[in-house]
Amino acid sequence: MPLVEQVRADLDTAPVSPKLRALLRIAGVVRQDGRSVTPALVAAARAEGATDVEVHDTVLIAAAFSMFNRYVDGLGTFAPNDPHRYAAIAPAIVASGYSAGD
Repeated sequence: MPLVEQVRADLDTAPVSPKLRALLRIAGVVRQDGRSVTPALVAAARAEGATDVEVHDTVLIAAAFSMFNRYVDGLGTFAPNDPHRYAAIAPAIVASGYSAGD
């Protein structure tokens, strides 16, 4: 979580590779409006070593999570604000998945 918080606070100074930084910039744009991904953003990612597959996957994952978030928000689903709540339930999800059981 510390790295995630660093990236969220300031992508430009977060300790991630230049390639990941460029891909995260694309993801951030997709989050706002996928049509705003420019050839310059893609070229910057390629210049840092990103492949077409990595750019594609970045756009796909960012778009999917944007849709999931809108879906969950639209249903008024409760989501804890405290990250420790997620850490506490993670072992159960790892062991059993998201199913509540049989």
